[in-house]
Amino acid sequence: MLEELFSKPIVVFGCGNTLFGDDGFGPAVVEYLEKKCLLPDSVAAVDVGTSIGDLLFDFLLIPTKPTHMFIVDAMSQEGREPGELFELNIDEVPAKKSSDFSLHQFPSVNLLQEMHNIAGVNVRILAVQVKGIPDVVQPGLSSEVEGAIPGACEWLLREIGQIKR
Repeated sequence: MLEELFSKPIVVFGCGNTLFGDDGFGPAVVEYLEKKCLLPDSVAAVDVGTSIGDLLFDFLLIPTKPTHMFIVDAMSQEGREPGELFELNIDEVPAKKSSDFSLHQFPSVNLLQEMHNIAGVNVRILAVQVKGIPDVVQPGLSSEVEGAIPGACEWLLREIGQIKR
């Protein structure tokens, strides 16, 4: 799997911890892509769970980098409805997540900025507004966030389809 991941020009990373409610959105999107969608051969979709920080660091070190990287994650933003999909610029990631390497948080924004600015990778972030993320282990997405999975996959497939190869 790692050889395939590091050799594809387009990667989709599903981030999150499936043991903490809506935080499992990213992995659920990757699972849906793998089971119900036909991805082009140029795309690797991977449930990275809580380990994306390590993978981003590895990507910075390899000589051949992907041209495009899609990060799919769950977060809370004031004024949004649970299950609402939205795209974020790297610079728009909330400060509380910007350098967080905890077990179920977003990867370091610094690593994403390096992937984009120094390595030339087109980094896109697709997020879903959570209904809630519990403080204790409680697997399973809320119905609102689960309902956003097909739309997230449609968005990804549309955006991937527009990439010139």
